[in-house]
Amino acid sequence: MAEPAREELSALAAIFCGPDQWEVLSRSDGTVFRILTKAEGLTGADVPLELVFHLPVNYPSCLPGISVHSKHLTRAQSMTVKEKLLKQAENLLSEPMIHELVLWIQQNLRHILNQLETGSGSEKCTFATGMTVDDGLWITLLHLDHMRAKTKYVKTVEKWASDLKLTGRLMFMGKIILILLQGDRSNIKEYLILQKTSKVDVDSSGKKCKEKMISVLFETKVQTEHKRFLAFEVKEYSSLDELQKEFETAGLKKLFSEFVLGLVK
Repeated sequence: MAEPAREELSALAAIFCGPDQWEVLSRSDGTVFRILTKAEGLTGADVPLELVFHLPVNYPSCLPGISVHSKHLTRAQSMTVKEKLLKQAENLLSEPMIHELVLWIQQNLRHILNQLETGSGSEKCTFATGMTVDDGLWITLLHLDHMRAKTKYVKTVEKWASDLKLTGRLMFMGKIILILLQGDRSNIKEYLILQKTSKVDVDSSGKKCKEKMISVLFETKVQTEHKRFLAFEVKEYSSLDELQKEFETAGLKKLFSEFVLGLVK
Protein backbone atom coordinates (compact mmCIF):
# COMPACT_ATOMS: atom_id res chain seq x y z
CA MET A 1 0.00 0.00 0.00
CA ALA A 2 1.27 3.48 -0.93
CA GLU A 3 2.48 5.80 1.84
CA PRO A 4 -0.36 8.36 1.32
CA ALA A 5 -2.87 5.54 1.83
CA ARG A 6 -1.14 4.34 5.01
CA GLU A 7 -1.12 7.89 6.36
CA GLU A 8 -4.78 8.31 5.47
CA LEU A 9 -5.71 5.15 7.40
CA SER A 10 -3.82 6.43 10.41
CA ALA A 11 -5.61 9.78 10.20
CA LEU A 12 -9.02 8.12 9.77
CA ALA A 13 -8.45 6.04 12.89
CA ALA A 14 -7.85 9.29 14.81
CA ILE A 15 -10.83 11.11 13.31
CA PHE A 16 -13.38 8.29 13.76
CA CYS A 17 -12.35 7.38 17.28
CA GLY A 18 -15.77 7.20 18.94
CA PRO A 19 -17.28 3.91 20.13
CA ASP A 20 -17.55 1.49 17.17
CA GLN A 21 -16.99 4.31 14.64
CA TRP A 22 -13.99 2.62 13.03
CA GLU A 23 -12.97 -0.99 12.45
CA VAL A 24 -10.46 -2.63 10.12
CA LEU A 25 -12.09 -5.77 8.75
CA SER A 26 -9.31 -7.20 6.58
CA ARG A 27 -5.75 -6.48 5.43
CA SER A 28 -5.51 -9.13 2.72
CA ASP A 29 -5.68 -7.95 -0.90
CA GLY A 30 -5.65 -4.32 0.18
CA THR A 31 -7.44 -2.99 3.26
CA VAL A 32 -11.13 -3.25 4.12
CA PHE A 33 -12.55 -1.11 6.92
CA ARG A 34 -15.86 0.11 8.26
CA ILE A 35 -16.88 3.62 9.31
CA LEU A 36 -20.08 4.27 11.24
CA THR A 37 -21.44 7.77 10.80
CA LYS A 38 -24.71 9.70 10.55
CA ALA A 39 -26.24 12.03 7.98
CA GLU A 40 -29.41 14.07 7.80
CA GLY A 41 -32.29 12.19 6.19
CA LEU A 42 -35.52 13.32 4.54
CA THR A 43 -37.28 14.20 7.79
CA GLY A 44 -34.30 16.10 9.19
CA ALA A 45 -33.48 13.29 11.63
CA ASP A 46 -30.05 11.65 11.57
CA VAL A 47 -29.77 8.42 9.57
CA PRO A 48 -27.12 5.98 10.85
CA LEU A 49 -24.84 4.81 8.02
CA GLU A 50 -22.39 1.94 7.89
CA LEU A 51 -19.86 2.64 5.13
CA VAL A 52 -17.47 -0.15 4.17
CA PHE A 53 -14.47 0.79 2.04
CA HIS A 54 -12.05 -1.54 0.25
CA LEU A 55 -8.75 0.13 -0.63
CA PRO A 56 -6.94 -1.89 -3.32
CA VAL A 57 -3.14 -2.12 -3.11
CA ASN A 58 -2.75 0.59 -5.79
CA TYR A 59 -5.21 3.03 -4.15
CA PRO A 60 -5.48 6.06 -4.48
CA SER A 61 -4.49 5.56 -8.14
CA CYS A 62 -7.71 3.57 -8.49
CA LEU A 63 -11.15 3.91 -6.95
CA PRO A 64 -11.99 2.29 -3.60
CA GLY A 65 -14.70 -0.31 -3.33
CA ILE A 66 -17.70 1.06 -1.41
CA SER A 67 -20.76 -0.53 0.19
CA VAL A 68 -23.51 1.27 2.09
CA HIS A 69 -25.74 -0.24 4.78
CA SER A 70 -28.48 1.25 6.95
CA LYS A 71 -31.62 -0.09 8.58
CA HIS A 72 -33.22 3.25 7.72
CA LEU A 73 -32.62 2.95 3.96
CA THR A 74 -34.16 0.63 1.38
CA ARG A 75 -31.92 -1.48 -0.82
CA ALA A 76 -32.58 0.88 -3.73
CA GLN A 77 -31.67 3.91 -1.62
CA SER A 78 -28.46 2.26 -0.40
CA MET A 79 -27.46 1.37 -3.98
CA THR A 80 -28.09 4.93 -5.14
CA VAL A 81 -26.01 6.35 -2.29
CA LYS A 82 -23.20 3.96 -3.26
CA GLU A 83 -23.39 5.05 -6.91
CA LYS A 84 -23.27 8.74 -5.93
CA LEU A 85 -20.26 8.13 -3.67
CA LEU A 86 -18.40 6.33 -6.45
CA LYS A 87 -19.22 9.16 -8.86
CA GLN A 88 -17.86 11.67 -6.35
CA ALA A 89 -14.77 9.50 -5.86
CA GLU A 90 -13.99 9.82 -9.58
CA ASN A 91 -13.45 13.55 -9.00
CA LEU A 92 -10.89 12.80 -6.27
CA LEU A 93 -8.89 10.08 -8.02
CA SER A 94 -5.13 9.97 -7.27
CA GLU A 95 -5.47 11.57 -3.83
CA PRO A 96 -6.62 10.17 -0.45
CA MET A 97 -10.37 10.64 -0.48
CA ILE A 98 -12.17 8.63 2.20
CA HIS A 99 -12.71 11.40 4.76
CA GLU A 100 -13.80 13.72 1.96
CA LEU A 101 -16.34 11.13 0.80
CA VAL A 102 -17.71 10.73 4.33
CA LEU A 103 -18.07 14.50 4.69
CA TRP A 104 -19.72 14.67 1.26
CA ILE A 105 -22.38 12.07 2.07
CA GLN A 106 -23.06 13.79 5.40
CA GLN A 107 -23.80 16.94 3.41
CA ASN A 108 -25.73 15.35 0.56
CA LEU A 109 -27.70 12.32 1.80
CA ARG A 110 -30.90 14.32 2.17
CA HIS A 111 -30.55 15.67 -1.40
CA ILE A 112 -29.98 12.16 -2.77
CA LEU A 113 -33.01 10.72 -0.96
CA ASN A 114 -35.17 13.65 -2.00
CA GLN A 115 -34.12 13.10 -5.60
CA LEU A 116 -35.28 9.49 -5.35
CA GLU A 117 -38.58 10.52 -3.73
CA THR A 118 -39.40 13.08 -6.42
CA GLY A 119 -38.02 10.99 -9.28
CA SER A 120 -36.05 13.95 -10.58
CA GLY A 121 -33.01 13.45 -12.78
CA SER A 122 -29.50 14.06 -11.54
CA GLU A 123 -29.28 17.17 -13.67
CA LYS A 124 -32.04 18.76 -11.58
CA CYS A 125 -30.39 18.13 -8.24
CA THR A 126 -27.42 20.18 -7.14
CA PHE A 127 -24.93 18.50 -4.81
CA ALA A 128 -22.16 20.07 -2.80
CA THR A 129 -19.05 19.12 -4.78
CA GLY A 130 -16.41 20.22 -2.31
CA MET A 131 -15.89 20.82 1.38
CA THR A 132 -15.18 24.55 0.97
CA VAL A 133 -18.37 25.43 -0.92
CA ASP A 134 -20.91 27.00 1.40
CA ASP A 135 -19.55 24.88 4.23
CA GLY A 136 -19.02 27.84 6.58
CA LEU A 137 -16.97 27.74 9.75
CA TRP A 138 -16.54 24.49 11.66
CA ILE A 139 -15.33 23.82 15.16
CA THR A 140 -13.49 20.71 16.37
CA LEU A 141 -12.31 19.73 19.85
CA LEU A 142 -9.30 17.40 20.17
CA HIS A 143 -7.88 15.68 23.24
CA LEU A 144 -4.17 14.85 23.59
CA ASP A 145 -2.99 12.31 26.12
CA HIS A 146 0.40 13.96 26.73
CA MET A 147 3.21 16.08 25.34
CA ARG A 148 6.76 15.03 26.14
CA ALA A 149 8.56 17.61 23.96
CA LYS A 150 6.13 20.36 24.93
CA THR A 151 7.99 23.43 23.61
CA LYS A 152 8.56 21.95 20.15
CA TYR A 153 5.08 20.42 20.06
CA VAL A 154 3.40 23.74 20.88
CA LYS A 155 5.39 25.60 18.22
CA THR A 156 4.43 22.97 15.65
CA VAL A 157 0.73 23.21 16.52
CA GLU A 158 0.88 27.01 16.30
CA LYS A 159 2.55 26.81 12.87
CA TRP A 160 -0.01 24.34 11.53
CA ALA A 161 -2.88 26.50 12.77
CA SER A 162 -1.32 29.59 11.18
CA ASP A 163 -0.57 27.87 7.86
CA LEU A 164 -4.11 26.48 7.64
CA LYS A 165 -5.76 29.74 8.80
CA LEU A 166 -7.31 28.07 11.83
CA THR A 167 -8.15 29.92 15.04
CA GLY A 168 -8.97 28.65 18.52
CA ARG A 169 -7.07 27.50 21.59
CA LEU A 170 -4.40 25.05 22.73
CA MET A 171 -5.45 24.55 26.35
CA PHE A 172 -3.54 23.10 29.30
CA MET A 173 -5.20 22.42 32.66
CA GLY A 174 -3.25 20.04 34.86
CA LYS A 175 -2.77 16.89 32.81
CA ILE A 176 -5.60 17.78 30.44
CA ILE A 177 -4.53 18.96 26.98
CA LEU A 178 -7.20 20.17 24.54
CA ILE A 179 -7.02 21.71 21.09
CA LEU A 180 -10.04 23.73 19.95
CA LEU A 181 -9.94 24.49 16.22
CA GLN A 182 -12.20 26.80 14.26
CA GLY A 183 -12.08 27.34 10.53
CA ASP A 184 -12.76 25.83 7.13
CA ARG A 185 -13.67 22.15 7.45
CA SER A 186 -11.21 21.02 4.79
CA ASN A 187 -8.42 22.85 6.63
CA ILE A 188 -9.38 21.15 9.90
CA LYS A 189 -9.23 17.84 8.04
CA GLU A 190 -5.74 18.72 6.80
CA TYR A 191 -4.70 19.63 10.34
CA LEU A 192 -5.87 16.24 11.63
CA ILE A 193 -3.84 14.47 8.98
CA LEU A 194 -0.73 16.50 9.91
CA GLN A 195 -1.32 15.86 13.61
CA LYS A 196 -1.59 12.11 13.12
CA THR A 197 1.10 11.54 10.50
CA SER A 198 3.92 13.94 11.50
CA LYS A 199 6.65 13.13 14.00
CA VAL A 200 5.60 15.88 16.38
CA ASP A 201 6.60 14.42 19.78
CA VAL A 202 9.19 12.05 21.28
CA ASP A 203 8.69 8.64 22.86
CA SER A 204 9.89 7.50 26.28
CA SER A 205 13.39 6.88 24.87
CA GLY A 206 13.59 10.37 23.36
CA LYS A 207 13.10 9.29 19.73
CA LYS A 208 10.85 11.35 17.46
CA CYS A 209 7.43 9.75 17.09
CA LYS A 210 4.01 10.30 15.55
CA GLU A 211 1.01 11.23 17.67
CA LYS A 212 -0.92 8.07 18.51
CA MET A 213 -2.88 9.29 21.53
CA ILE A 214 -5.18 11.90 20.01
CA SER A 215 -8.97 11.72 19.88
CA VAL A 216 -11.62 13.88 18.25
CA LEU A 217 -14.14 14.69 20.98
CA PHE A 218 -16.50 16.85 18.98
CA GLU A 219 -17.02 18.31 15.50
CA THR A 220 -19.82 20.55 14.27
CA LYS A 221 -20.63 23.54 12.13
CA VAL A 222 -20.26 26.82 14.04
CA GLN A 223 -23.65 27.95 15.37
CA THR A 224 -24.87 31.49 15.98
CA GLU A 225 -24.24 31.20 19.73
CA HIS A 226 -20.60 30.20 19.21
CA LYS A 227 -17.90 32.83 19.55
CA ARG A 228 -15.73 33.51 16.51
CA PHE A 229 -12.10 33.20 17.57
CA LEU A 230 -9.87 35.86 16.01
CA ALA A 231 -6.57 34.08 16.62
CA PHE A 232 -5.03 30.81 17.75
CA GLU A 233 -3.77 31.13 21.33
CA VAL A 234 -1.95 28.87 23.78
CA LYS A 235 -3.40 29.17 27.28
CA GLU A 236 -2.74 27.60 30.68
CA TYR A 237 -5.57 27.26 33.22
CA SER A 238 -5.01 26.91 36.96
CA SER A 239 -8.42 25.40 37.72
CA LEU A 240 -11.33 23.56 36.17
CA ASP A 241 -13.56 26.58 36.83
CA GLU A 242 -11.20 28.76 34.81
CA LEU A 243 -11.26 26.29 31.91
CA GLN A 244 -15.05 26.07 32.11
CA LYS A 245 -15.32 29.84 31.93
CA GLU A 246 -13.31 29.80 28.68
CA PHE A 247 -15.80 27.38 27.14
CA GLU A 248 -18.81 29.31 28.43
CA THR A 249 -17.45 32.59 27.07
CA ALA A 250 -17.11 30.89 23.68
CA GLY A 251 -20.74 29.72 23.81
CA LEU A 252 -19.62 26.11 24.33
CA LYS A 253 -21.05 25.37 27.77
CA LYS A 254 -22.84 22.22 26.57
CA LEU A 255 -19.69 21.01 24.85
CA PHE A 256 -17.73 21.41 28.08
CA SER A 257 -20.32 19.47 30.12
CA GLU A 258 -20.61 16.61 27.64
CA PHE A 259 -17.00 16.10 26.61
CA VAL A 260 -14.53 17.85 28.92
CA LEU A 261 -15.85 17.07 32.40
CA GLY A 262 -15.50 13.37 31.71
CA LEU A 263 -11.75 13.81 31.24
CA VAL A 264 -11.29 14.99 34.83
CA LYS A 265 -10.35 12.10 37.09
